[in-house]
Amino acid sequence: MPEVSVVIPAWNEADNIFRSLSSLAATNTTRKVEIIVINNNSTDNTQIVLDKLGVKSFHEPKQGISYARQLGLMVAKGHFHLCADSDTFYPPSWIDLMVEPMISESNVVGVYGRYSFMPLKSTGRLTLALYESITGLLIRLRKTKREHLNVLGFNMGFVTQVGIKNGGFNVKNVRKFHNELGSEDFIEEAEDGRMALNLKKTGKLKLVTHSRARVFTSSRRLDAEGGIIKSFKNRFRLHSSRLIEYFTGSNVDHS
Repeated sequence: MPEVSVVIPAWNEADNIFRSLSSLAATNTTRKVEIIVINNNSTDNTQIVLDKLGVKSFHEPKQGISYARQLGLMVAKGHFHLCADSDTFYPPSWIDLMVEPMISESNVVGVYGRYSFMPLKSTGRLTLALYESITGLLIRLRKTKREHLNVLGFNMGFVTQVGIKNGGFNVKNVRKFHNELGSEDFIEEAEDGRMALNLKKTGKLKLVTHSRARVFTSSRRLDAEGGIIKSFKNRFRLHSSRLIEYFTGSNVDHS
């Protein structure tokens, strides 16, 4: 039986998922790990890639990322559950560093980590680094009262049975994979934030800050929102309206 399950939802990721899986295959760990991909109705060659690689995969017919993550939660066999994404690179120590707090601290039932963007198109790393620094400040600001907003599905983990017992990834409105801020399809309630709130019913979350646990993810969502400048303006308006809430907490649920 695996000790750790790494679960990846995928929708039309034939061009990306090989690289993500390659980074996970290079993991340095002595733990028994299973890697599972949930194919959420891909219409490209995602399943062909998975079959050629021999990766364990399942098909989720209901369209939406929360459905895919929920199926992954139900089929995973590991004591610990790590959420990954198809467009993200994971460093060799990621699995061990994410799991360690849940082993060493009995009250920690979930973890989340830091990330950097891989540049796309004309956006350079220097500009992205500035964006990430501001995001880092927001993470610290929200940690006390609104920590669940810090938890992102491509770099989080939890004790599997706690996640199942407390309600899993189920949400009222299911978001699409490309949930660009400002688009007409944008849904604010996210399955990763909902899971974080569910976990906190039982124990604590912990931010993993070790540099060797930082993942590198695609900046394609920023590009889809019109570029980093427009994305920054959209988020500045959003976070400015919530600033008091981050300090005091709020009855409004922005999961």
